[in-house]
Amino acid sequence: MFEFPEKLTFHLGYYIELLVNWLTIHWSNIFDGVKSGLLWVFVNLNDFLLWIPWWYFILVIFLLAWQYKSIASGLLYSAFLFLIGIFGLWEATMYTLTIVIASVVVTLMIGVPLGIWMASSNRVETVIKPFLDAMQTLPSFVYLIPGIFFFGLGLVPGVLATIIYALPPIIRLTNLAIREVPEEMVEAGRSFGPTKWQLFTKVQIPQALPTMMTGVNQTTMMALAMVVVASMVGVEGLGLEVLSALNTIDVARGSEAGISIVFIAIIIDRLTLAISESSRT
Repeated sequence: MFEFPEKLTFHLGYYIELLVNWLTIHWSNIFDGVKSGLLWVFVNLNDFLLWIPWWYFILVIFLLAWQYKSIASGLLYSAFLFLIGIFGLWEATMYTLTIVIASVVVTLMIGVPLGIWMASSNRVETVIKPFLDAMQTLPSFVYLIPGIFFFGLGLVPGVLATIIYALPPIIRLTNLAIREVPEEMVEAGRSFGPTKWQLFTKVQIPQALPTMMTGVNQTTMMALAMVVVASMVGVEGLGLEVLSALNTIDVARGSEAGISIVFIAIIIDRLTLAISESSRT
């Protein structure tokens, strides 16, 4: 049996552990600030969603679906939400929606400027693209590791993992959207003598918005896809319901939680796509 020579072994993990320990000691104030900020946003957003009466929440979804799709879609999505309430999973669903909304907002705040920066420089695009390729190749479980290192178990590492996992689509599609704006339209805008900022906000962004909205849709769906994975570090919500059901082999509980996730995914996907398509007209 072949054995690798002991003298040639190299333990990278030892040096990674030293780096993590150094960061934990010297950057503790930064990590505490990030943790406090995320918790503040999450708690207030979750309290707001739970404060909204269930019937009012369903009514808002119905009206949005009616406005952007059809009255039949509004009735269907309302029925989905009503069933979730009957399952007794309304609070868990609001918790999950809080994670998705908070993660997507932070992801957009990071991803859109990075995508714009990539679109403005081929050199920046060359540097960032390999990182995006690697991020989209790694298994979703890997994103939990840095969060656990610096923040332990709980909500914050789960949200950070969700943000990192959902980041590549909005960066890529923002970059693509701006680069695909027809050069003729940009030149026509330049003929009026605008500043670079005016050209960007009045010509390029409006033309790129439909593709960017597709990026928002993909980012939101990827954030929702992390719900079950994030539950492995103690994040509550529908994901934890599924994980608990798997651990106890509770078919009934797992089925209801899984169906609820499917319902939420359908509603979010269809509504964001409908809003995206409406921005094209």
